[in-house]
Amino acid sequence: MIGFFAKAARILAVATLGVVVSNAAEASSWKVDPARSQIGFSGTQTGERFQGKFGRYQATIDFDPAAPEGGHAVIAIELGSATTGDKQRDQALPGEDWFDVSRFPTATFEAKRFVAKGGNAYEAQGTLSLRGVSRDLVLPFTLDTKDGVAHAKGHVDLLRNAYGVGQNAWSSDAYVAFAVGVDIDLIATAAP
Repeated sequence: MIGFFAKAARILAVATLGVVVSNAAEASSWKVDPARSQIGFSGTQTGERFQGKFGRYQATIDFDPAAPEGGHAVIAIELGSATTGDKQRDQALPGEDWFDVSRFPTATFEAKRFVAKGGNAYEAQGTLSLRGVSRDLVLPFTLDTKDGVAHAKGHVDLLRNAYGVGQNAWSSDAYVAFAVGVDIDLIATAAP
């Protein structure tokens, strides 16, 4: 459960960041379509894989395909919007042992630089802040654009314990693995 929290937050940040790297040459600011986008996470609890997603997040994305290194994005994910489809897990996630949303309601990914990796592949390089801990994060993603619409998909693996996600009985990986995956699948359009 802890692993999924940390990954979810990172996936959110990475997803929003991926959209920023949209390849529309005529625009530098991008608006994410939340109805067609998803920031998801996955983890392992008692040997079983589970998946979840964040329902609410805000993204500010600026990106020029002619100069990706000058791009910038800020993605703020509402941690209380995490759902996995398991009632017990979903009730525990906002609590003090996991996201502790009463003290840390959002996770923020700030991409300070984008790097073209060839073809439609990019990296968003920045900082993920989760549960009062900030760490460097590199989010690899692909970006495809067509008719002014950008589609970014990315995946990053994280360790929940590096951000203090999973306290007390959950501070070990005996029940919930430390490794968490974050996946982004974002659709964005050039902002007017």
